[in-house]
Amino acid sequence: AGGATIRAYDPAAMDETKKRMPELEYRDDSYAVADGADALLILTEWNQFRALELDRLKSLLREPVIIDLRNIYEPGKMAAAGFRYVSVGRPEGRPAGSDAR
Repeated sequence: AGGATIRAYDPAAMDETKKRMPELEYRDDSYAVADGADALLILTEWNQFRALELDRLKSLLREPVIIDLRNIYEPGKMAAAGFRYVSVGRPEGRPAGSDAR
Protein backbone atom coordinates (compact mmCIF):
# COMPACT_ATOMS: atom_id res chain seq x y z
CA ALA A 1 0.00 0.00 0.00
CA GLY A 2 1.46 3.33 -0.97
CA GLY A 3 0.65 6.82 -2.00
CA ALA A 4 -0.68 9.78 -0.14
CA THR A 5 -4.17 10.93 0.65
CA ILE A 6 -4.56 14.66 0.29
CA ARG A 7 -7.30 16.42 2.21
CA ALA A 8 -8.03 20.02 1.32
CA TYR A 9 -9.82 23.04 2.69
CA ASP A 10 -9.94 26.61 1.42
CA PRO A 11 -12.51 29.09 2.71
CA ALA A 12 -12.82 30.81 -0.68
CA ALA A 13 -11.94 28.40 -3.48
CA MET A 14 -13.50 25.04 -2.60
CA ASP A 15 -16.06 24.91 -5.42
CA GLU A 16 -13.54 25.71 -8.14
CA THR A 17 -10.91 23.42 -6.64
CA LYS A 18 -13.36 20.50 -6.50
CA LYS A 19 -14.01 20.92 -10.23
CA ARG A 20 -10.30 21.00 -11.07
CA MET A 21 -9.10 18.35 -8.61
CA PRO A 22 -11.91 15.88 -7.86
CA GLU A 23 -9.39 13.26 -6.66
CA LEU A 24 -8.72 15.17 -3.43
CA GLU A 25 -10.67 14.64 -0.23
CA TYR A 26 -12.37 17.84 0.90
CA ARG A 27 -13.14 18.90 4.47
CA ASP A 28 -15.23 21.67 6.01
CA ASP A 29 -12.52 23.37 8.09
CA SER A 30 -8.82 23.47 8.94
CA TYR A 31 -9.14 21.18 11.92
CA ALA A 32 -10.98 18.48 9.96
CA VAL A 33 -8.13 18.53 7.42
CA ALA A 34 -5.54 18.13 10.18
CA ASP A 35 -7.33 15.32 12.02
CA GLY A 36 -5.07 12.26 11.73
CA ALA A 37 -2.81 13.84 9.09
CA ASP A 38 0.93 13.20 8.98
CA ALA A 39 1.57 16.88 8.21
CA LEU A 40 -0.27 20.11 7.47
CA LEU A 41 0.63 22.12 4.38
CA ILE A 42 -0.40 25.79 4.32
CA LEU A 43 -0.80 27.18 0.80
CA THR A 44 -2.80 30.37 1.39
CA GLU A 45 -2.65 33.12 3.98
CA TRP A 46 -6.33 33.56 4.85
CA ASN A 47 -6.76 35.18 8.27
CA GLN A 48 -8.41 32.06 9.69
CA PHE A 49 -5.20 30.13 8.97
CA ARG A 50 -3.22 32.82 10.82
CA ALA A 51 -5.44 32.33 13.88
CA LEU A 52 -5.34 28.55 14.29
CA GLU A 53 -5.47 27.20 17.84
CA LEU A 54 -2.02 25.62 17.92
CA ASP A 55 -2.68 23.29 20.88
CA ARG A 56 -5.81 21.97 19.18
CA LEU A 57 -4.01 21.58 15.87
CA LYS A 58 -1.11 19.74 17.51
CA SER A 59 -3.51 17.32 19.21
CA LEU A 60 -5.14 16.44 15.87
CA LEU A 61 -2.01 15.83 13.78
CA ARG A 62 -0.36 12.39 13.95
CA GLU A 63 2.98 14.22 14.01
CA PRO A 64 3.25 17.95 14.78
CA VAL A 65 4.62 18.92 11.35
CA ILE A 66 3.61 22.08 9.49
CA ILE A 67 4.94 23.09 6.08
CA ASP A 68 4.07 26.74 5.54
CA LEU A 69 4.54 28.01 2.00
CA ARG A 70 3.17 31.47 2.91
CA ASN A 71 5.35 32.18 5.98
CA ILE A 72 2.37 33.09 8.16
CA TYR A 73 3.97 31.86 11.39
CA GLU A 74 7.30 32.55 13.07
CA PRO A 75 9.63 29.52 13.21
CA GLY A 76 10.67 30.18 16.84
CA LYS A 77 7.06 30.44 18.01
CA MET A 78 6.14 27.22 16.23
CA ALA A 79 9.15 25.38 17.67
CA ALA A 80 8.24 26.64 21.15
CA ALA A 81 4.71 25.29 20.59
CA GLY A 82 6.20 21.85 19.82
CA PHE A 83 5.95 21.82 16.03
CA ARG A 84 8.47 20.86 13.41
CA TYR A 85 7.93 23.90 11.22
CA VAL A 86 9.21 24.28 7.67
CA SER A 87 8.73 27.55 5.80
CA VAL A 88 10.11 29.21 2.67
CA GLY A 89 13.55 30.84 2.83
CA ARG A 90 13.87 30.67 6.62
CA PRO A 91 15.55 28.24 9.03
CA GLU A 92 13.44 25.29 10.09
CA GLY A 93 11.83 25.51 13.52
CA ARG A 94 12.19 22.38 15.66
CA PRO A 95 11.00 21.73 19.19
CA ALA A 96 13.73 21.76 21.83
CA GLY A 97 15.32 18.33 22.21
CA SER A 98 14.00 17.05 18.87
CA ASP A 99 16.01 14.92 16.47
CA ALA A 100 17.86 17.17 13.98
CA ARG A 101 17.39 14.93 10.91
